[in-house]
Amino acid sequence: MTAPPRGRLAGRLLLRGDPGYEQARVGPIFNARRPDRFPAGVLLARCDNDVIEGIRLAADRGWTVTVRSGGHSWAAWSLRDDALLIDLARLRDIAYEPETGVVSARPAVKGGLELAPFLAERGRAFPGGHCASVGLGGYLLQGGQGWNGRACGWACESVAGLDVVTADGRLVHADAGENPDLLWAARGAGPGFPGVVTRFRLQTYRAPRVMWHDTWTFRLDDTVELLTWLHQVLPGLDRRVEPVVAATRLPDVPLDEGARRPDGTVLLLHTTVMAHSDAEALTLLAAFGDGPLAGRELGHARGRTSIPEENMAQTAQNPEGYRYAVDCTWSDAPVHVLAPLLHALWSELDTEHSFSIWYGWAPHRSRPDMAFSVEGCVYVATYAIYTEPADDARYTDWVAADPEGNLIELLHRPPAA
Repeated sequence: MTAPPRGRLAGRLLLRGDPGYEQARVGPIFNARRPDRFPAGVLLARCDNDVIEGIRLAADRGWTVTVRSGGHSWAAWSLRDDALLIDLARLRDIAYEPETGVVSARPAVKGGLELAPFLAERGRAFPGGHCASVGLGGYLLQGGQGWNGRACGWACESVAGLDVVTADGRLVHADAGENPDLLWAARGAGPGFPGVVTRFRLQTYRAPRVMWHDTWTFRLDDTVELLTWLHQVLPGLDRRVEPVVAATRLPDVPLDEGARRPDGTVLLLHTTVMAHSDAEALTLLAAFGDGPLAGRELGHARGRTSIPEENMAQTAQNPEGYRYAVDCTWSDAPVHVLAPLLHALWSELDTEHSFSIWYGWAPHRSRPDMAFSVEGCVYVATYAIYTEPADDARYTDWVAADPEGNLIELLHRPPAA
C-alpha cells in the first residue's frame, strides 16, 4: 500500500514497514510495557490541516482512527491494529488572553512542564495533572484530576471551548453556544470522544499566593487507625486541603532525628493546600497536628512548597523506562471494610518504586452537565512498577485483587444501609 502524495502534509505519514515506523508507534509511550498492536500508519501531525487530511485518508482506506497527545496512557489506548494513529506531539503552542483569563493550548502541551510555568509568569493557575509530563489531551478528555482539584473541580470543568476535527473531516469550534454536544462529550468522554481535539480553551484562575505541604511518615501497621481517622475528618475539611496517603517503598521519606526507616513499605500522609497567606495555610492544616497517631510518627515535615517541587516528587515516584501495571477505583466503601483491605494490599508492595494511594475527595460537590460522572468518597490507585517482561501477568493480576481476589469488587460495593 502506498501513501498519498506527501505534499499535502506538513507532517509525516509513516506506514507499517517504513523506516521510523516503530519509533513512531511506541517511542512516545511512557509505559515500557508496550502492546503488540500495530496501526496501519502513524501520522506525525504538525497542524490542523494534517489532522483533517489524516481523517479523510482513514475514511478512504477504511481505517479507524486513534489519537495520541502525550503517551501517558498506561494501557496505550492509542495503539490499535490496522488503525491510523494521529500523533499530536508537535502541536504545542500556548496563548493567553488577559481580558478573559482564558488560555489557548494545544493537546500535546505538558501540564506541569509547560502550561504551569507559562501561567505562573502571568499570575494564573490551572488544575494540571500531578505528573508533570502528562499531555493535556488525554488528561482533559478523561476528567483531569489535578492540583487543587478538590477546590477547582475536575480540570475538564474548566474547558471553555475547543477546536475539533470531526469524523467527516471538518474543523469545527465547540463551546456553550456552538456545538455544545461536543463540549459536553469533551468533558469526560475519554478515548471514546468522537473527534480529534486540536486546541483547548481553558478558563484559568488567579494563582494562590502560597502552597504548603504537611507530610507525616507512619508505619504500615498504622494503616487502619490512620484511615479510620481520615474518614472521620475528611467531610469537614476545607476543599483547598488535599490529603493523600501513599504506601511507598522509596527510601527518601521524612524521618525525625534518631528515627530509623523500617524495611519495606511505609505510609506517607502528604497533604497540600493552596492559600492566600502562610497564616491561612497553617490554619487549614491545623487538623493534621492532633490526630490519633500524633507522637507515633517516624517523621514530620511541613513548609512551603510549589507545583514544580511537587512535580519533582511525582517524577521520582513515577520513573521513565519502567513497566507499569495500574488499576484504580472510586469507593464509597465504609472504612472498616476499606482499611483492612488496603493494609493487606499495601503489605504486598515488593519493588522499590511500586506504590498505592488513598486520595480523600469527599464531600461530593455539584458538577456541570458533562460526560464525566464517576467519583466517590475516596480514590484508590495502585501502581506496580517493575522491569522484567516476565512479570507482566503477575503484576497485572495483582493490582486488581487482594489476597482473596475480591478487592475491586468490594470497593465498588455500595455501603450497607
